[in-house]
Amino acid sequence: MPTLMKIGELSRKTGKTVRALHLYEERGLLQPRRSAGGFRLYGPDELARVYWIGKLQDLGFKLAQISGLLSAVATADKAPEAMVGVREIFDEKLKQTREQLERLERLERDLEESLAYLEACRTCDEAVSVESACGDCRSDRHVIPESSLVAGIHLRSDAGLGSSGERSGP
Repeated sequence: MPTLMKIGELSRKTGKTVRALHLYEERGLLQPRRSAGGFRLYGPDELARVYWIGKLQDLGFKLAQISGLLSAVATADKAPEAMVGVREIFDEKLKQTREQLERLERLERDLEESLAYLEACRTCDEAVSVESACGDCRSDRHVIPESSLVAGIHLRSDAGLGSSGERSGP
């Protein structure tokens, strides 16, 4: 017989709070055994289930979605039928994950370009205000073009402003 553990030990092993484990039980995601004294008892299957739930949550799944996934598998007549739905859900999540990675890679490049641009600012010795110096900086120290992350910091002085100081055009 496998070694059983109480909820506190399961909590320590998985890093999940006791409250989270109770919630998993309320949602039908966990079904612990009970001791003669009424304590919840968990075995290796429940430990694996909690790790699995955590991975799916890391992927962005909500508990209701995880519960629905388990329900769909449980109500399927045949194993291949059950896995079709799982495969479709995982396929869609993989597509979303790859799109998110692409967005994060673009942000990483933007940050790298911004840091490279800003490195030249370390040697700046302009004796005027930040608004004047940075907003109109044309220094030859900047061998890298200003990045979009840096460009939004300062509005160009009087660029596109009419004589009244109000922005003209669209």
